[in-house]
Amino acid sequence: MTFDPASYVFSQPSAPTAIRASTVLPARRENVELRTGDGHRLVGELALPAAGEVRATLITLHPLPTHGGFMDSHVYRKASYRLPALAGIAVLRFNTRGTGSPRGTSGGTFEGGIGERLDVEAAVKFAVDRGLPNRWLVGWSFGTELALMYGATEPVSSEIEGAILLSPPLHRATDVHLKEWAASGKPLKVLVPEHDDFLLPAAATERFRLVPQARVLGVDGAKHLWVGEKYAARVLNEIVDEVLPDGSGAAGGTAAVLPQEWNGPVATAHG
Repeated sequence: MTFDPASYVFSQPSAPTAIRASTVLPARRENVELRTGDGHRLVGELALPAAGEVRATLITLHPLPTHGGFMDSHVYRKASYRLPALAGIAVLRFNTRGTGSPRGTSGGTFEGGIGERLDVEAAVKFAVDRGLPNRWLVGWSFGTELALMYGATEPVSSEIEGAILLSPPLHRATDVHLKEWAASGKPLKVLVPEHDDFLLPAAATERFRLVPQARVLGVDGAKHLWVGEKYAARVLNEIVDEVLPDGSGAAGGTAAVLPQEWNGPVATAHG
């Protein structure tokens, strides 16, 4: 059965609510479908601010589906729960070809990052067609490979502002792709866990020297999957700081700090 984002039940607490892993804040949420250039139907969800303008748009690319990655991977799920309300940011999540989640299963089969080029293009086209502004790719693990391989060339490059990478393994993405990003001039923010399973901060810094505009940030204590509210919150803060550079972040060059409490209607996600 396809998950319906309208099924969240909101209530108004009598006091501000601490934002926890399962806390869902108000947003306009809708199930969406993307169509790829080779005819596949991809399932996803778009979460928009409940009121006010959309200040930025995240097009999320999930971790490796053959190892449990999908549109509900926890950092992206929390982004959709929080960022529309806390920062006015739209969050587009979707399952790449052959990937399933409670939302449903996308058409096609996993193609190791090759056919997924058309999935990235379909997601960006959807965001453009919906008039969503200030569009950024956000890749996590396998998703960073897709962002690096396809984000700096057309038809994607001219439609996005840049990309944010979480735990890049740099397995599929090569120096050729890094040089394409360098030539594009578009910003790259690269968050590398101190205890990553594939690429540690020092090695990432060296690899990304090919992209002069890339900013590599090692995150002390974190692991590849960003498990723990402390690390998920750090990722969301860094994302907001990158995509809203108009003073939304904290002073002194540090990342934005999103509120940890919400004074308004809330729902609780289950499962």
